[in-house]
Amino acid sequence: MLDMDVLTASKERISWAFDNFEKICISFSGGKDSTCMTHLIMEEAIKRDRKVALFFIDWEVQYQLTIDHVKTIFEMYADHIDPYWIALPIFGDSAVSQIEPSWISWDKSKKDVWVRKQEPYMITDESRFPFYYYGIEFYEFIEKFNTWYGDGKPTACMVGIRTRESLNRYRALANRRKNKFDDKIYTTQVSDDVWNVYPIYDWKAEDDWTYLAKYGKCYNQIYDRFYQAGLSIHQMRVDEPFCSEARASIWLYQVLEPQTWAKMVLRTAGANSSSIYCKEMGNILGNGKVTLPPGHTWESFAKYILDTMPESTAEHYKNKIAVYLRWYMTKKGYPDGIPDEADYYLENKKEVPSWRKIVKTLLKNDYWCKGLGFSPTKQSAYDQYVKRMKEKRKEWELME
Repeated sequence: MLDMDVLTASKERISWAFDNFEKICISFSGGKDSTCMTHLIMEEAIKRDRKVALFFIDWEVQYQLTIDHVKTIFEMYADHIDPYWIALPIFGDSAVSQIEPSWISWDKSKKDVWVRKQEPYMITDESRFPFYYYGIEFYEFIEKFNTWYGDGKPTACMVGIRTRESLNRYRALANRRKNKFDDKIYTTQVSDDVWNVYPIYDWKAEDDWTYLAKYGKCYNQIYDRFYQAGLSIHQMRVDEPFCSEARASIWLYQVLEPQTWAKMVLRTAGANSSSIYCKEMGNILGNGKVTLPPGHTWESFAKYILDTMPESTAEHYKNKIAVYLRWYMTKKGYPDGIPDEADYYLENKKEVPSWRKIVKTLLKNDYWCKGLGFSPTKQSAYDQYVKRMKEKRKEWELME
């Protein structure tokens, strides 16, 4: 514990970042955490008369109130920012549909059903960045943008995550083996000259609202509507629209912004059915405890689900499952194959494998199989990955 409050500590971290990095880039989402962080960083930038990059990825399908707030922030700090409002076609996963398990924001082939139109202040020119290609994956874009923006100079990418939001976020910061700048635990090296800096990592949700209220800072008014809809401050999130983390709250769009919701249903397959069933527990969307249908093992149930999917979607999952099975069979002491099910608690902690975990992954439409320990594959390498995995599955005799 530090002998100071979190606001003072965050201001010290931000001041330290300005002292040690030639370039500063704010990763802004329009949510409460990144809003608090942005206000604090801009306060320091104005005091030092320095310009910083303000980076926002516009997903096209977002709350209009979020877009209104982002526009306010960009206008408020216009004299001290290099604005990067990105409205380019970017690949994201879609947990709301097996028919379309991925989607591309600002997809040119669906321009007639875009939820919003592009504006002059957005970056829409696909030749603007030398690393960009159509449908680049979200995390790949961020990684390459940060390196491009840094241009070989010491660069701090300011990220407004709080460790209390999830165990994964806590572990990402608390990992003592990671490369840190000046041994600061709230930094993580991402490339030779680029570092992520997390200045509000130790804040609570209550600290966000205390800061915004006490100092009269502007915030995203979608949170007022969250409150009116009965959400606690810990349930209120501003996410990309169709990822697995956001699926549980997709119903809020039709409650909070009916006009946006009507356009979403036209834009993306599965949005409406997900809003109907996202609160259901069980086999419909894989929420909570799933049950085994009569006459099935978990393995046969998993293969049955794969048989009901479009061929391209099924092939994608088979590649991931084959690697999962192979890993446990050759590296983790399961030479005869993984069990059909195991201790439920250990399964949830990802300490043991099972076909039941695979079933839950499929029911959740977890496209990148994060529940099985995978990370997204870069789109630039995906076609090569699929070809290689087709050969490997034959060699391994798995998921044929």
